[in-house]
Amino acid sequence: MDIIVCMKWTPDTSEADLTVDKEGKDIRKDDLDFDMNDWDRFAIEEAVQLKEKVGGKVTAVAVAPEDAEGMLRECLARGADEAYQLWDDAFEGSDGYAVAAILAKFIKDRPHDLVLTGTLADDDCGGQIGGMVAAMLDIPGSTLVSKIQISDGKLTCHRELEGGLYESIEMDLPAVLSVATGLNEPRFVSVRAVRKVAALEIPTLELGDLGLEASAVGSDGSRIRIELMELPPEGEGAEIITGKAEEAAAKLAEILKEKGGIGS
Repeated sequence: MDIIVCMKWTPDTSEADLTVDKEGKDIRKDDLDFDMNDWDRFAIEEAVQLKEKVGGKVTAVAVAPEDAEGMLRECLARGADEAYQLWDDAFEGSDGYAVAAILAKFIKDRPHDLVLTGTLADDDCGGQIGGMVAAMLDIPGSTLVSKIQISDGKLTCHRELEGGLYESIEMDLPAVLSVATGLNEPRFVSVRAVRKVAALEIPTLELGDLGLEASAVGSDGSRIRIELMELPPEGEGAEIITGKAEEAAAKLAEILKEKGGIGS
């Protein structure tokens, strides 16, 4: 079985003081640390577990600049057989649609029985890539997948729904699945595993290598245009209500009525 896992290299904004760049169209990322998208850790782990069960090959791929090589090398340490970096200056400014087009072109030219992605990205929470890649490849797809079983060339997966419900879906291969967190327990990456893959080659494929036109990627190939980005205005801060429980509750109710939070 040939499994391709689409990875994303995302900035860690959890504890950073964000500022908007001078063009006003993105946050400043110079001082941010980048790492593997957390949802994608479950995708690469699931791919390796499936390979261990049914055999085959796992390929990790990312549309990301040179600095993201460490993330792809981590994928190799986690059990992937090969990794590819897709990057060209022309890819700068690509939105989800353009990134999906780049990934779909890469995948289309290679053997693929199953394509895995994370359901969401830590930075924009777009949740677009898996569905668009499936549509561009004209193969079945599903999102928020929490269980995968493969037998006799058929794929059965459980998909999370609202209200704690699940649905079971059967589909033909090849297919694209966007996995949920909790699908598995990503393995610990040992120092030995990291050293083992340190010298492995990670090819970088550019625009011409993929057979793409510049008009299909970057801002020209994107469907979304960011006109202006602003941080939300700072509020006045929290008000601490003191006093006994009954007094505090009455004061809170009064404030909520003034703000329109509850009826009079």
